[in-house]
Amino acid sequence: MARLPRLNLPNIPQHVVQRGNNRQVTFVEADDYVVYLDKLKHYAKLHEVKVHAYVLMTNHVHLLVTPSTGKGVSQLMQSLGRYYVRYFNQAYKRTGTLWEGRYKSTLVDSDNYFLVVSRYIELNPVRAGMVEHPVEYTWSSYQHNGAGKNIDLITEHALYHDLGSTPIIRQERYRILFTDEIPAITLEEIKSATDKMWVLGSEKFKQQVEVLSGRRASPLPKGGDRKSVVFTEKRLK
Repeated sequence: MARLPRLNLPNIPQHVVQRGNNRQVTFVEADDYVVYLDKLKHYAKLHEVKVHAYVLMTNHVHLLVTPSTGKGVSQLMQSLGRYYVRYFNQAYKRTGTLWEGRYKSTLVDSDNYFLVVSRYIELNPVRAGMVEHPVEYTWSSYQHNGAGKNIDLITEHALYHDLGSTPIIRQERYRILFTDEIPAITLEEIKSATDKMWVLGSEKFKQQVEVLSGRRASPLPKGGDRKSVVFTEKRLK
């Protein structure tokens, strides 16, 4: 079956995941994280992509970004990926690929999912058992969004700004969001939509994306036409 074109629409947030090939380590020393974030900032600006949240794990990366153009995220990930592979190979005297094929991504329905995806990303080190709270993890946007450390890379989304009239209030209310666990069904919904590159959102949002993109925003019902009236009638004959 032909691979569906990637969903890329301007001014709609995307959750992006890129993993190391065969789950191999992609960050070894602190310098590696610093280089990646520095180049993420550089290429995000170059390709007009706003970065709202991120986490750099030892063998994969999560980003929550909004492109200004339809090709912005693809251009960002291509430029960043190529640069970082060259850097990593030179630094550790290795050759070959580093990343696992194409990055995964999903369009995010801001009104219903933006803040929960931001939390999903920043809670990765907690779910992995690396820390007990996201504030303890250095390589995450929680340092900006929740802890108040200014990170130039971050562009605060309008929904984050709506949390309060001052940075201190926004940070406090953002931290409060982390007192509630993300339901397991929502965790799976985010993971599945991203890995399979469908749309994460309400049915109305998915329909809007389909009109704008010209491709399906979610998988067909299991069994295709098996649930149709015609199919049912044939079975009864």
